[in-house]
Amino acid sequence: MLWILLAVAALIVLITLLIFRVKDLSEYDGQEWAIRQVAPNPAHDEVIERIKDMGRASRGLKGKARLLALRNHLDSLGESVDIESQLQHQDNPKGEWVMAPGVDPRRRVLYIHGGAWAAGSPRSHRAITDRFSRLANAAVFAVDYRLMPEHRFMDGIRDCRQAYAWLLNHGPDGETAADFVVVAGDSAGGSHTLSLIAWVRDNGLRQADAAIALSPSTDLTLTAPSNRENIRTDPLLGPVFGGLSKIPLPLLWWGTLAAFRISPTNPVASPLRGELNNLPPTLIHASTTEMLLDNSTRYATKAKAQGSPVELHTWQNMVHVWHIFTPLLPEANDAFEDISAFLKRVEHS
Repeated sequence: MLWILLAVAALIVLITLLIFRVKDLSEYDGQEWAIRQVAPNPAHDEVIERIKDMGRASRGLKGKARLLALRNHLDSLGESVDIESQLQHQDNPKGEWVMAPGVDPRRRVLYIHGGAWAAGSPRSHRAITDRFSRLANAAVFAVDYRLMPEHRFMDGIRDCRQAYAWLLNHGPDGETAADFVVVAGDSAGGSHTLSLIAWVRDNGLRQADAAIALSPSTDLTLTAPSNRENIRTDPLLGPVFGGLSKIPLPLLWWGTLAAFRISPTNPVASPLRGELNNLPPTLIHASTTEMLLDNSTRYATKAKAQGSPVELHTWQNMVHVWHIFTPLLPEANDAFEDISAFLKRVEHS
């Protein structure tokens, strides 16, 4: 009986290795990137309390009820933000235009929100899209892509691709060609952003003038060191996803395949594992203490090695996607000024 069990286990391991073919990417570890030092600030404590409120909103709930509570809480946070921009609903593709006073509608930003592909919306991220419109002097289209688990992961991917292709020739005032195009996103939306620019390259569409990924997920295999080492220092992702560190990676890969219906090694879901040559100028922001830090450093190092112009700017001890806590966090304002400077460099290069 024992030898039968051992044979079955060996067969499962062999099948796992053959199906997933997870390449070791540790060669992209170790490069040093500049770190923005952060001084203690009472606003940091308030941010932590807001994150705890997010957890309290779904406490005691399970399954769909828990997910809906989280979605509603995120949307309420975004809807309570004071913004300068005008909002304009869009049906096909689904989303909303965010336009600061006096912006040039031929300058466009496609913004792809985060939320672990299961939460978030254009409403939840208005603090970010409002700032993007102002700093880029552009009309921002926040795409309302389909979320899991009601829809497949690839449905959300297709929505982002459709929105990008549409945005090239459609603005808030109708059918007009874009003069300047930026793709941006955070966390899960940062993954969609990096996946999208590779898809644009491979399919002959006009490439974005620039791409911006805030604390992006770039590799669903969860093999980067910070995915485990930074669990305790990440107050947002640690409590939610830290438990995954106790599960053997091969089981996680099978779980991802079952949930996403796509292999975690597929570059569509893990852009780090694709070809990163011939991509537009890309800016990545990350925190030194978040679980996804090495997802950013590995992507930036690989893209740079393959000849794509990429910049990675890291901040010390910030929460995951701290940008959404503007104007409360001084570092969020600093991050948006950094984005503005990056876009100016792109335009004048």
